[in-house]
Amino acid sequence: MSDLALTIRCETVNDAQAIERLHERTFGPGRFALSAYRLREHVDHLAELSFTARIGTLLVGSVRQLPILVGDTPALLLGPLTVEPPFRGRGVGRALLDRALGDAKAKGHRLVLLVGDADYYARVGFKPIAKGRVTMPGPVDPKRLLVAELADDAFAGVEGAIRPDWSFAREA
Repeated sequence: MSDLALTIRCETVNDAQAIERLHERTFGPGRFALSAYRLREHVDHLAELSFTARIGTLLVGSVRQLPILVGDTPALLLGPLTVEPPFRGRGVGRALLDRALGDAKAKGHRLVLLVGDADYYARVGFKPIAKGRVTMPGPVDPKRLLVAELADDAFAGVEGAIRPDWSFAREA
């Protein structure tokens, strides 16, 4: 990333359209059928824990975090994490992850879950969740369901259905 003048900052309401276009380009229309999107239908991501990556004024990446519950345990769902294809493999995703996880920990969050590639996310501390320990609203490859503990033993004894944290629900 040394050749990139990258700036990571909190997402703002003014970023919404550019991020939606980035998601459209990188994930396509099928993204709405994914289980993780079902969790996002009625609860917004936390802007103070969601970030953009820019080179100058160009948005090149984004990561969001959504408040969820695993059983009765508060957690965050990380994602989507996306980087414009020409900037992949240059540390943009890692910089976004480091900021998202670091700020979540600093704000007292203890658990972050995601659905993604175990090899990629292992670099920042994510580990696979034992099959059947938690369930998503819809089909998910159990090998892609991952957790990062931001506090020692934060995942000990945690199990159950993953659902939105309705205390953050949008007003109708």
